[in-house]
Amino acid sequence: MSMLTVGRVAKQTGLSPKAVRLYEANGLIDPPERTPAGYRTYSENALPELHFIRQAQTLGLSLKEIKRILDLQRQGQQPCELVTGLLDEHLAEINRRIADLQALRETLQAARDRADQAAGRGEPGVICHIIESVPTQDSP
Repeated sequence: MSMLTVGRVAKQTGLSPKAVRLYEANGLIDPPERTPAGYRTYSENALPELHFIRQAQTLGLSLKEIKRILDLQRQGQQPCELVTGLLDEHLAEINRRIADLQALRETLQAARDRADQAAGRGEPGVICHIIESVPTQDSP
């Protein structure tokens, strides 16, 4: 089995050498062997795990979450139930963010509409009537 340098591993997985070292430091992949000069050398067995980590990150999973998945798999367990739960949590968070952004959009659009109306009436503000006329969340 051939041994690969961190640069070659990075190139084959589409990752940066820094990312590969980060995954090693966080325990996502096993520490590589070292040459007498101290260079990291990886077996080709590291490539599937690195591809998996990269794919998991594209789904928005954190390194900590990915490590939990890999640890389960290394213990001989099937991690797909954990993955499903993590994806559900991420979907719920995205839905919350979307709702918050839609509410913010409505507030901004209302402020913009009021700005057009106030400009038509020639209303001045202490600083800027557009911001001063926005209702605050504390208002009843």
